[in-house]
Amino acid sequence: MKKRILIPLLALASGMASAEIAVTDDTGAVVRLEQPAQRIITLAPHLVETLFAAGAGERLVGAVEYSDYPEAARKVVRVGGYSRLDLEIILALKPDLIVAWHSGNAPANIDRLRAFGFPIYVSQPNHLEDVASEIERLGRLAGTSEVADAAAHRFIARLDGLRERYGARPAVRTFYQIWKQPMSTVGGRQIISGVIRLCGGENVFGGLEAIAPVVTIEAVLAADPEAIVASGMDEARPEWLGDWRRWPAITAVARDNLFFVPPEIIQRHTPRLLDGAEQLCRHLETARSRRAQ
Repeated sequence: MKKRILIPLLALASGMASAEIAVTDDTGAVVRLEQPAQRIITLAPHLVETLFAAGAGERLVGAVEYSDYPEAARKVVRVGGYSRLDLEIILALKPDLIVAWHSGNAPANIDRLRAFGFPIYVSQPNHLEDVASEIERLGRLAGTSEVADAAAHRFIARLDGLRERYGARPAVRTFYQIWKQPMSTVGGRQIISGVIRLCGGENVFGGLEAIAPVVTIEAVLAADPEAIVASGMDEARPEWLGDWRRWPAITAVARDNLFFVPPEIIQRHTPRLLDGAEQLCRHLETARSRRAQ
């Protein structure tokens, strides 16, 4: 009788030990791990934030420059910048998972790392809901699903609340300016365009396919946005946001609808994106309040 019980138990234990983790990344590739990742390297600052949100921050052994949130991320070994990786340091850290950024890391660098046999999860969340999905998937890869799933649920609940509050508000034609020279904005597929829609806004360049298209002053003048939103590089309002006052015929300028949102809470694909969304939604409400009664 003991033998009959023991054999099935051994078979079950063997099956559990060999069960792999399989997760589909944002490129459609399946990432397979024999066990939860213990040594993770991220190749973009926003991926560090998402990894911590998924409860896997303690598994992080390497990150790129500007990975500054949360505070613990500042102490992680640097592996270069997202566009210029230090391969020697990456090899020395012996990661069992690398999390890359599809539109930020050079494909050649990702291919080279993959050639060394590293499992690579490639991230490209283009929709707000994708942030929650990514938290869940990274949690599965790191074996922290309990924390990750709860964080994803909180994100979706907060997202739904913002959509219910602002989604049906009168549209505000919005120009979002990433940078001055070259003047760049966000296309319809970029996640910030989704934030604008969430707030009841309309991206005046939402018909462009490029994620970060370069536009001209003439194109902005022709679009005549009701609100101009800029982020710049840090927490300080960029000086060039005020440059638009040279064109008082633009509705946004005429009504003083020149708004600033700190880039770290709207230009990173992380849970804090909803902090940026709340600020943007309030700005667009201000723009609505300035319409002629």
